[in-house]
Amino acid sequence: MRVNVTVNGEAREADDVWEGESLLYLLRERLGLPGSKNACEQGECGSCTVYLDGTPVCACLVAAGQVEGREVRTVEGLARGDRLDPVQQSFVDAGAVQCGFCTPGLVVAAHDLLARVPEPSDEEIREALAGNLCRCTGYEKILDAVRAVAR
Repeated sequence: MRVNVTVNGEAREADDVWEGESLLYLLRERLGLPGSKNACEQGECGSCTVYLDGTPVCACLVAAGQVEGREVRTVEGLARGDRLDPVQQSFVDAGAVQCGFCTPGLVVAAHDLLARVPEPSDEEIREALAGNLCRCTGYEKILDAVRAVAR
């Protein structure tokens, strides 16, 4: 099947999409957007989090055919050209990026939180990021990054 989707503000088309293909596969393998990571393929880790029509979703759980005519925004789409989004920059500045595998999903989740709650409490930050697993950090630098943007 053919899938027509707007990704990061640009109309995109993918041909020969198979029935069981995920949005994550479509983004990474067909559209050349490797930012969202393929970790658990079960929606448990959050590494593949993207916006679908403005709502954060795990791209591994969304069938590619479900995005026909819809809008997807990936971690790559948060930046403005060569200028990182403040959340992305804060993760770099705070040293919240270690291996980087969980980072795209955490950045999208933090971006969503800050769009809804500009000055979140620590409890709100922890709740918003609860669906994103990181194996390298103790999360403190990640929390520092979100706190820094909230200021």
